[in-house]
Amino acid sequence: MQATTRAVDDDLLELIDEPEHAESELRLHDRPWRILIVDDDGDVHKATELAMQGLTVEGQPLIFLHAASAAQARQLLASEDDLAVVLLDVVMESEDAGLQLVRHIREELGLQALRIVLRTGQPGYAPEIETVQAYDINDYKTKSELTRTRLYTVLTAAVRSYRQICALEANRRGLEMIVESSTALSRMRGLSRFAEGVVTQLCALLGILPEGLVCAQFNGESPDEIRIVAAAGQYSSLIDRPLTQVKIPSVRERLERCLREQRNIYEDGTVLYFGMGNGRAMAALVDVGRHLDELDQQLLRAFCSNIAVGFENVLLYSQLLDQAYNDPLLRLPNRNRFVELLDKNLKDPSGVTLALIDIDDFSDINDAFGHHFGDLVLQAVVHRMSEMLGLNTAMARVGADTFGVLGEHVQVCPQSVQAVFAEPFLVAGERLQLSATTGLVRLGESTAIGSELLLDAQIALKRAKQHQRGSSQYFSAAMGNDARERFKLLKGLRAGFEESQLFVVYQPQVELTDGHVIGAEALLRWRTSDGRFIPPDQFIPLAEQSGLIIPIGEFVMRTACMQLRKMVALGHVGFRMAVNVSMAQFRHPGFIDMLGRALRDTGAQGGNLELEITESMAMDDADLVLRVLADIKRLGMSVAIDDFGTGFSSLSQLRQLQVDRLKIDRAFVQEAQSSTAGSTIAQMVINLGRGLGLTVIAEGIETEEQRQYLIGLGCHEGQGWLFARPMEAAQLEAWLQA
Repeated sequence: MQATTRAVDDDLLELIDEPEHAESELRLHDRPWRILIVDDDGDVHKATELAMQGLTVEGQPLIFLHAASAAQARQLLASEDDLAVVLLDVVMESEDAGLQLVRHIREELGLQALRIVLRTGQPGYAPEIETVQAYDINDYKTKSELTRTRLYTVLTAAVRSYRQICALEANRRGLEMIVESSTALSRMRGLSRFAEGVVTQLCALLGILPEGLVCAQFNGESPDEIRIVAAAGQYSSLIDRPLTQVKIPSVRERLERCLREQRNIYEDGTVLYFGMGNGRAMAALVDVGRHLDELDQQLLRAFCSNIAVGFENVLLYSQLLDQAYNDPLLRLPNRNRFVELLDKNLKDPSGVTLALIDIDDFSDINDAFGHHFGDLVLQAVVHRMSEMLGLNTAMARVGADTFGVLGEHVQVCPQSVQAVFAEPFLVAGERLQLSATTGLVRLGESTAIGSELLLDAQIALKRAKQHQRGSSQYFSAAMGNDARERFKLLKGLRAGFEESQLFVVYQPQVELTDGHVIGAEALLRWRTSDGRFIPPDQFIPLAEQSGLIIPIGEFVMRTACMQLRKMVALGHVGFRMAVNVSMAQFRHPGFIDMLGRALRDTGAQGGNLELEITESMAMDDADLVLRVLADIKRLGMSVAIDDFGTGFSSLSQLRQLQVDRLKIDRAFVQEAQSSTAGSTIAQMVINLGRGLGLTVIAEGIETEEQRQYLIGLGCHEGQGWLFARPMEAAQLEAWLQA
């Protein structure tokens, strides 16, 4: 009877040793299964190992490790990994030593995959149901019932459970990597990590070690442009290489065939296709080492469909990053990326120079030849800079026609930049001689960081342009202080305008012969909250450069019109109000509409209002000036040319302007008696004005001698401290009353 039982057990053992569908089972390990025996009975160790001798589980042999006590097992568990099963005696040093070791394995060591089989020779110490419910235990047997076959059956079930838990854990890790990669912060890193996650998950699903690679194709690129974006195992050295550089013909040809035929390939290995439309696709190759049946292929097709969506999201995100940090035309870093490069180089700034290179008069090229030709010019400039400034020099496009360059002092300097533009550029058959103005900053001499460095370079560039186009200028602390003071002043001006710190004063204008008051010039003043006066020649140019002159100019115009209306109401009929207008106002498309609103809203008459424009404005853009002056005349206003004699007017153009008054600059008035040149210019302006039938007014008259001299020259009107200083509205009214 005993022999019959043993024979049945042996037959059963052979059946279990070669499980059905063995070839199609997913395999996670190609190493022996490691089994730990924990028992204080040495015979149990020997009997167990002898009973399992020569047997395999899932095609792999068993290796046994031994511990004679729970304490010894703790030490062994601390140093050994990849244990599949523990055969654990319940009662050893104490009645619950085995159960305490279970708690240690699960709670302290966190080994959730390790399978535990409890064995006991004294069943009464640990009730089966309570023990299994309380702990994660794979099986619970008494030693007497564990025959060779049943012991093998228990180990096989435990090993399979261990393998499945490990496969699930590997899948989880792969999924986590895919999710993490979808939010990666750079294109190649994000794409590569996502592809790496696909390799990991795919190999886990197939029960193999991570061994494979992924290549990417964008917009129907040729094979020369298909790149490896992820690689693991023996292929890891191929990362970020073109597919054509893969030296293993079978690998290269399978990937090319997969992308070309747009399908999964299972012959001679496994290659999966991930199609995303618009000529974009991925191909993943893994070394499975076995034939995949129809069920495996169905699972992989579903896997590819789902992962293709993930790839598409990563690529879309990558495109956003590319647009945020790269210039699409020139394929250079843009301003955002260049700021990051500056911060990186600040870790070791010695010997490094930043340059901003601005192509002179580039807008004229666009106007003359078109924007497409302008793009070709930019590409030609970038090509030559790359050749002549060296491969170690970082370049970026930081503006429409401005490039940032970062490199060593000897590479990035005025001489090297001038050399780039020394020879003409050949663009679309045209030879163009270009020049560029450059602002430079030595990083080692600056305390600025990131975008502040670009600002310093911009300050140096602006200083170079003021000096001479095509020149270069290094940034200095003095430049920075001046620019920052100007910025501080502009910031204060904005706040001052909002807080009503700006106000208008009026300087009377008189007939020179009898001193009769004929009007006044409206002048803008700024008094800060602490009572300081900021000179107009400091803040008005800033207002013009920043565009703030548009709302400020409207404020001055409306204030002057309201005061004009009041002066007429007080009985000063025919009183003329002169208001200065800047070129920025003159060019603004809403300027004429603003004048009309000011007259309507205040009730002032256009015939009593005179606009003063400078001589340089009058000569700057003839067509614009004539058109706007015609609109001004239709509103009934008169026009005066201010600071006449300081520019270079054309007599014929002056005739066309149809102005009403010429205003002699104060510099010529003050020099008229002491300087022959000053006298000559004053005489010339007066003669020209009278010859054209215009009224001539002189400003800056401070003495009676100057007044008499101007009367002798034939000047009609004047203003200056001799008659009255600029005064606020109430003072003007009182002064006129007196």
